[in-house]
Amino acid sequence: MKENKSKGVIPEEELPVAVAEDLPVADKEALDKPDTHGPIVHMRGITKRFGNFTANHDIDFQVEKQEIHALLGENGAGKTTLMNILYGLYEPTEGDVYIRGEKMQFTGPTDAIKAGIGMVHQHFMLVENFTVLENIMLGRERTKSLNRLDKKTAEKEIQALSEKYGLKVDLHATVNDISVGMQQRVEILKALYRGADILILDEPTAVLTPQEITEITGIIKDLSEQGRTIIIITHKLREIKQLADKVTVIRRGEKIDTLDVATTTEEEMANMMVGRQLMEVVNPRDDRKEGLVLRVEDLQVRDNRNLPKVKGLDLELYRGEILGIAGIDGNGQSELIEALTGLRKVESGHVYIGEEEITHKTPHQIIDAGIGTIPEDRQRRGLVLDFTVEENMVLKDFATDTFSDKGRIKHKAVHDHAVDLSERFDVRPRNPELAARSLSGGNQQKVILAREISLGPDVLIAAQPTRGLDVGAIEYVHRFLLEQRAQGRAVLLLSFELDEVMDLSDRIAVIYDGKIVAQMPAQDANERELGLLMAGGAYEKAE
Repeated sequence: MKENKSKGVIPEEELPVAVAEDLPVADKEALDKPDTHGPIVHMRGITKRFGNFTANHDIDFQVEKQEIHALLGENGAGKTTLMNILYGLYEPTEGDVYIRGEKMQFTGPTDAIKAGIGMVHQHFMLVENFTVLENIMLGRERTKSLNRLDKKTAEKEIQALSEKYGLKVDLHATVNDISVGMQQRVEILKALYRGADILILDEPTAVLTPQEITEITGIIKDLSEQGRTIIIITHKLREIKQLADKVTVIRRGEKIDTLDVATTTEEEMANMMVGRQLMEVVNPRDDRKEGLVLRVEDLQVRDNRNLPKVKGLDLELYRGEILGIAGIDGNGQSELIEALTGLRKVESGHVYIGEEEITHKTPHQIIDAGIGTIPEDRQRRGLVLDFTVEENMVLKDFATDTFSDKGRIKHKAVHDHAVDLSERFDVRPRNPELAARSLSGGNQQKVILAREISLGPDVLIAAQPTRGLDVGAIEYVHRFLLEQRAQGRAVLLLSFELDEVMDLSDRIAVIYDGKIVAQMPAQDANERELGLLMAGGAYEKAE
């Protein structure tokens, strides 16, 4: 046995044997589980408390076999907590879980996996230096004589699953070298390989490009049609309309209602989720350019494999404007951001803030020069999750006289600063002494926004600023970015959400293969032409 059950690893003697047949053994195990006439999942009266905080209160949640059921709610509403209970990561404070009519007592994910439940988390649980094959096998290792890994048999089994469900991946590629969309496929294959017939997908399209979203949507529908039951945690109303049969809305830890998606509008779902009428964010565009603040000339940057990734990129950004960068993931956006913020070496070319060249300066010097950043991955690059909210709010200026005295932190000043920013930016809960990891994604993003703006930057780089956020939090971030522009700041917006780029930008630049291949006023852009340019096509002026 590798580990005890509470650690979430299946004992080897309990693992089903996998062999290479037309229908994979993992597939047979999932679809041969006993059927019932009632719901396949029934969570009754679920309450979950963390100390004095109630994350879920008396929730009833039912899912029918082969149903695609969406779980909708704001960041921090309790959706993921509820699904973590279903997956065995948490035990409910009160209530019961029934799978196929049988009452369950999960002590860890091992028990949930044995019951046929798999979960693909929003932040993938993959070992980046392992191959795809090794990641899928991990925890369900096949062995042969002398206790050696039997990779060939496992590869045949996984390849059969991959072909059956259209989850094509390179089993021998290292996870670190494949796209985010491919990593998600690996996570789904990993769950299927363990025999899951109930799949929980936490924000399945949050980090995907439009093309990858289309692909994963088709895969989810195929999984349902072939017998799987799918639960999707999501904030995206359009995604629910495209995919789901039913939607359950949760607000502040309580179930509001379960609805038939076909007879419910996006507006009704949104209002039910946030408990108020959402207001449309209006962008009063202004074509005037006040002054050049950021200039990038012939920028050349290499990626982690030492291959050219940014290839002679030029751009200009003016005060009081939002320049949106549209592009498919993997065309140099991440490397561009890292080069502009001093996190990646610039091979050649120049970057200027005003008249000051910052090309080869340190991240600290670049911050001092006037660049603030909303990073594309808030948990890996934006926050130290085990630090408190107040510590995260001074990560970039804790050594200044305001917060430090001869090398010693002024804790009261740090605390008071965080209390003020939490109030101004509506960070919830209002407790700056909480660890950042305990906040919802939307409130983690607010901590980053508050910190960056408190430094008074001239240029704000906003990379995927609404990734994984609910409609209420998206509304907040969009208003925030427009306010920064109105205050005279220059905003460089990089987003895979084409609607977001078109709605917020004054100008749009398309990046393809490490270069800016076209620029246009936002009011002249249309989705068809932008999509063509993002895929490497030629630009033709719209009639």
